[in-house]
Order: sequence, then C-alpha cells, then structure tokens
Amino acid sequence: MRTVYVFQILVSVFLALVSAQAYAGYDKPYVGDMIEYDAKYEDTFIHLARDYNLGFTELRAANPYVDPWMPGRGTDLILPTRHLLPDASREGIVINLADMRLYAFINGDEAPYHTPIGVGREGLSTPEGVTEIVRKVEGPVWRPTPRMRKADPTLKEAYYQGPDNPMGTHALYLGWPQYALHGTNRPFGIGRRVSSGCIRLYPEKISELFELIPVGTKVTVVNQPIKVAWIDDELFLEANPSLAQSVAMEEYGEVPEEKISNDEMRLIVKTAGDWQDRLRWPAIRKALKERNSYPVSIARRPSLEVKGDVIIEHEKAAFIETPEEAKDLIEGYEPAPEKRDDIEKAQDKNSKTGEDTDKIRMAEGETTEQDQDQDQDNPARMLNP
Repeated sequence: MRTVYVFQILVSVFLALVSAQAYAGYDKPYVGDMIEYDAKYEDTFIHLARDYNLGFTELRAANPYVDPWMPGRGTDLILPTRHLLPDASREGIVINLADMRLYAFINGDEAPYHTPIGVGREGLSTPEGVTEIVRKVEGPVWRPTPRMRKADPTLKEAYYQGPDNPMGTHALYLGWPQYALHGTNRPFGIGRRVSSGCIRLYPEKISELFELIPVGTKVTVVNQPIKVAWIDDELFLEANPSLAQSVAMEEYGEVPEEKISNDEMRLIVKTAGDWQDRLRWPAIRKALKERNSYPVSIARRPSLEVKGDVIIEHEKAAFIETPEEAKDLIEGYEPAPEKRDDIEKAQDKNSKTGEDTDKIRMAEGETTEQDQDQDQDNPARMLNP
C-alpha cells in the first residue's frame, strides 16, 4: 500500500512538472530584431512591407522623410521588425489595433507567431474586447451589407471564391457577428486602417494562420498605442500612431503631435518602478512626438550581478573589492571610507588633467554628458541585445 502511495506521489509530481513546462509561456517582452536596410532602386514601401512582414503605416512611420514610392538607391531605411508585446494575456490570439499587428501564442515557450494586419477605418472601428474563433471557412463568400451597396451601387450581392473576393481565400470568424480574420485581394491595405471593421491579413499569412489556429481559440483585441517594457537593464518605449495620426499620415504624410494622456504617463512611470529618476524625458517626448513604431531606449538602470548573497552594481564595481563594500551600496549607504579616498583622488586627477570625468560620474551613479547627448539626439538606439 505504501509503495502505491509513493508511486502516486511521483506521478503527480511528474505531471505537475510537465504541466508547468507546457504553460511556462514565452517570457520575453518583445519579438523580432530591428533591421537597417540599404534601399535598392526598385524598392517601394508596399513591396518592402510585405517582404519583411511589416505594414505600410509602420514602415512609413519609421522612415517619415523618405518617399514611400521611390526611396532611392542607397537610402538608409529602418525596418521596424521588433515589437514590444501588448499588455494582455498571452493566450490564443492577441490583436493590438494601435500597432496593427496580430500575435498568436500557440507555440508554448517559443516566440508568438505575429503578422501585420489591416483594421477598421475611422467610423468603422474594429471592436475591442474578448471573443473566440467560432468557425473556419476556406473559400469564404463575401456578401456586402446594404450600407455598402448603397454607398457603392456597383457592388454585387455576393462574391464567391476568386480574385474579386475582398475576403481572400480563408476566413476565421469571430464570436462577434459580421467580424472575421480573413485574407484580401488588395494586400497593399495591410498595415492600414481601410477595412469595414474586419481584420485583414496578407494572403500568405491568412493561409498559415488558418492551419495553426483551431476553432475555440481565444481572441483578445486591445488598443495600445504606447507600450513600455524592460529589456535586461534598459527601459524601452514603443509609440505607435493613434487612429487620428494614422489617418493624417495617410493624407498628409505627417504625424500631428498629440498630448500624452495621464494614463500613458502613469504607464511609463509605473513601468520604470524604482528607477523613475533615470527616465530620460527628452527621449520620451521625442518618441511620443514622432511615433516611429519601434522601441526606443528611455532609461537605463545599473547592471546587477549576483555573487553569493551579494548584488553588485557594475557602475560602481570599480571601487568595490569585498562583499562587505558591496553591501554598503545595496543598502543605500556611501562607499566604505577607504574607497571614498579613491573617488577623491580620481576627482583631483580630473581637475588637473580634464580626464576620467565619466569614470567619476559612473562611480557616483550619474549619467555622463555623452550618454545624455546620445540619448537626446538619437533615442532610437537599436535593440538586438
């Protein structure tokens, strides 16, 4: 009897470990890597977007001063192929209307499948909330609504499978009536606000998603233009154009500045946590003004290294030799008295030679002028850690 009991315990432990591993989930706050691209003569943003799994608007936002139809041979382009993940449950499909991107958490601890989408235009917005995939159809039939046919009398009553069908080749219908994830016969609309509320995908992407997603999959739709996350010891902000800004970009090629909301301000400060005093507000203001659709660095905290039970801040490690001295820093005290002499000597040397300024400031936990200049002039410091 005791043997059976022990065996049951071992089985329970094994199943718990397997379950924990299965639901460990993807633990990074981002997907993808930024790319710097040297434009070719024949390139256009429409073709580059599709080739690199991007949407038109985000590619234009990342390169606001480049002609999207004729970038020009040799033009340096930023391909915004890294994205901070939305603040939502990492389960099933998550759609962020603001960055016009779909994330599918279907591979356990692997990075989510993600792709750009086309969403509802002004006045016909895609709804927010939680629903699920209720059915899948290959070769969907599109039936224009009475409103659509009134606005465009040339529309037919129904469009069956073929090149004229705006729904493309596949559709995944949502629990919300008349809403679906589907393909398109106009791929240049991906990454733009052009639909009547449905979610459009590139033809090749809807085919892939159709095979990956079963009926019953949870779908969460959010609208988060501002995303903030720590990647290692750097805090990043990704600012995407709002609905109004996207429309203005389409019509005028410029992003009108919007005042940051209290909620967005709270999000930035809350995510910074104990390192709020290290927020670089010039970089934040620039990112929010330009809305370049890729993450930029807005704060940096000291790197921390664990040695036994001691955490060492690398910015001050030059003046630390023993765990006891490191403990002083952890608890917020000044360096040990004998190490203050080292700092004073370095300061004296600096006053005579004009050298070691950065070393002193790093020892005191400050940001150097060079760092501040680089951050202010170029907050879009490429990620790829």
